Amino acid sequence: MNEQPNLERRLRRAELRGQLRAYLLIAPLFIFVALSFLLPLGSVLLNSFHDPVVPEGLPLTVSALEKWNGPRTQIPPEPVFEALAQDMKAAVAAEKISPIATRLNFEESGTRSIFMRAARKVSAQDSGPWQPFFENADPAWGQPKVWGIIRNLSSENHTLFFLSALDFQRQSSGEISLQDEGQRIHVTVFMRTVGVALTVTLMCLLLGFPLAYLLAHMQDKQANMLLILVLLPFWTSLLVRTTAWMVMLQKEGVVNSTLQALGLIAEPLALVFNRFGVIVAMTHILLPFTILPMYSVMRQIPPSYVRAARSLGAKPMTAFFRVYLPQCLPGISAGALLVFILSLGYYITPALVGGAADQMISYFVADNIGRSLNWGLASALSAILLGAVLLLYWVYDRLVGVSNVRLG
Repeated sequence: MNEQPNLERRLRRAELRGQLRAYLLIAPLFIFVALSFLLPLGSVLLNSFHDPVVPEGLPLTVSALEKWNGPRTQIPPEPVFEALAQDMKAAVAAEKISPIATRLNFEESGTRSIFMRAARKVSAQDSGPWQPFFENADPAWGQPKVWGIIRNLSSENHTLFFLSALDFQRQSSGEISLQDEGQRIHVTVFMRTVGVALTVTLMCLLLGFPLAYLLAHMQDKQANMLLILVLLPFWTSLLVRTTAWMVMLQKEGVVNSTLQALGLIAEPLALVFNRFGVIVAMTHILLPFTILPMYSVMRQIPPSYVRAARSLGAKPMTAFFRVYLPQCLPGISAGALLVFILSLGYYITPALVGGAADQMISYFVADNIGRSLNWGLASALSAILLGAVLLLYWVYDRLVGVSNVRLG
């Protein structure tokens, strides 16, 4: 009577041990993905809206402004100036005054100088009254603008980085408006990035489809030899391939020299440091990512389908477009999606081959991280790009269906 329950318990234990072994086998991969992808991605998303520099650096000032809660068109009273003086002294003593001034300067150019000048004078002052002291240090403290900037940054979580990434700004009065015309660059760069990615994807499909079709319908020995040539660029560094295109497309390069030798042009053409050079170099680099998925799918299409259509009276073009091409769509979709997503994040090739008007969003992300040190804006730009890719992926899934995408 007790044999069956015992057998069930042993089976459950055996299944549990099998599941634990499976989890232990995938644990190294999960840890690697978490440390190399999920953790950095989460950090980027957090930095795009979490900004504790001012609340942690000026806690007494933020608290005094909240207690006062006066209109933004007025100058705060003496207790707020006193709180700011105490915060400045503490920040100077802790050597944290520079990050606070830099963060304020991201919102309004010139604010860093105003803040640092006042901090140097405050650190040498023992007592107030502080309002006339600050106004004597710099007349800007007698205007509501700088106080509005501090109030905009008084919360640890805000949307200022996203507003800046979309060419908007929160004014010192609290209203949201477009940035000055000379500073509206990010939306244009996003549109440029998408345009370049779509162009490169289209060029890869136009060039890759005939080659994949040829490879799929050749003898195995010949197809393998040509396939090695397709894979050959993967064995060369991306930087080397990009530099090679710079050499080939320059005015004294191979392309211009050949065209001049053939008498096709009289003067060298501007083929590099412009949009043309970016598209040519990116198409060459990403072309294998289009060919391989299409080739793997085309190899699985039985030739008898087209022959059957021809035997039933279909013309060659009709048989191709109505019988063969629909079966290639999974490979075409996979190649197009792969190339488009890779193109969106390209940095080295546009930076080296393109001009100032050809840089993509990745260049501005790197610039804000390495030169401007505005990590929050860089994170917001990255988060918007990630959101756009996820949105396009969702639209693609609704229209085409991810289940129809195959790599082979």
